[in-house]
Amino acid sequence: MNTRQINVLVVDDEPSLTEVLSMAMKLVGWEVYCAHDGESAVRQARAFLPDAVVLDVMLPDMDGLQVLQRLRGLSPELPVLFLTAKDELADRLAGLSAGADDYVTKPFSLEEIIIRLQGLLRRSGALQARPESRLAIGDIVLDQDTHEVFRAGELVQLTPTEFELLRFLLNNPRRVLSKSQILEYVWGYDFGGNSNVVELYVSYLRRKLGMQLIHTVRGAGYVLKPPAR
Repeated sequence: MNTRQINVLVVDDEPSLTEVLSMAMKLVGWEVYCAHDGESAVRQARAFLPDAVVLDVMLPDMDGLQVLQRLRGLSPELPVLFLTAKDELADRLAGLSAGADDYVTKPFSLEEIIIRLQGLLRRSGALQARPESRLAIGDIVLDQDTHEVFRAGELVQLTPTEFELLRFLLNNPRRVLSKSQILEYVWGYDFGGNSNVVELYVSYLRRKLGMQLIHTVRGAGYVLKPPAR
């Protein structure tokens, strides 16, 4: 089990954005340091050498590409996720060519940032997936630490709601789950929408993971079972 504290440096000239990102990362147990310009980012990185950096391309004192070069001088393998309002192909290629490991354009979802960072940290070895964090049935594997799902070794892109639904099913294999139980777990006690949303999201999972896993039990609910061999 990985017990080492993960340190992330967030560099952006918008204090409100760094605060929101910092809160999201602290919720997953990371220590977060913030900087609002390139010089302070380099100073902080030199002081505590982060495990990953979220770096805005547009900074008040220097270009994010220059900051990246200086960070690479401190740690050549440091994972860096570029964060920018620019979405032109030339800008993305410039960032990646300069050595960034990933690139996200604004606006973005906090879940996307966390998942992308978890992937970078896992690949760098800073974040190791715990064996007990993995749930599996057949050729489907769900990693609760990285929020990744694989089918026959291939990464499957799921929305946060699809992920939670699959996790609930995987935690209850071969058990028939009613719509109300699923609604309570995935959408919460106060969900006031139509229960048909469960059918809709089950159909999404079937389309992405295969029709043989999630079975409908008429009048009772749904059950997850491995495909017959």
